[in-house]
Amino acid sequence: MKVNIGINDNNRQAVAHELSKLLADEYVLYTKTRHAHWNVEGPDFYDKHKFFESQYEQLDTFIDDIAERIRAIGHYAPASLSNFLKMTHLTEEIRSENSSKGFIAELLTDHESIIMNLRGLANTFAGDYGDLGTSDFVTGLMEEHEKMAWFLRAHLR
Repeated sequence: MKVNIGINDNNRQAVAHELSKLLADEYVLYTKTRHAHWNVEGPDFYDKHKFFESQYEQLDTFIDDIAERIRAIGHYAPASLSNFLKMTHLTEEIRSENSSKGFIAELLTDHESIIMNLRGLANTFAGDYGDLGTSDFVTGLMEEHEKMAWFLRAHLR
């Protein structure tokens, strides 16, 4: 059935494409946060183990919300690891030690990268594609990432 939500097909396709790249970024960040949760070591193990758990649970919600937004505008969400790795702006991690500070610094960099991307997408979705709903959605997501980044940054002081 044709999607009739006041956004033309080309604009919905462009928005879905950008959201798919965002979904890939979120999935990679989720995986890296899970990795930190499973593998952190040191005297602060338990505290950071629980902290990383709270962060990956929040990212899991973001992933589902983005996929559902892609579906709401009439497109299918990508769902393969190979596609995510092709679309992401982030890199997979390679580390020689599993300290909490190392994990936190890397995750903070990724959150900040996503925040900058979201800031641009909010303007693009509203201005270029006439999709105020998705613009509002990514603005809310940006605010959540800003809070998560603040929590990470506070651990590095």
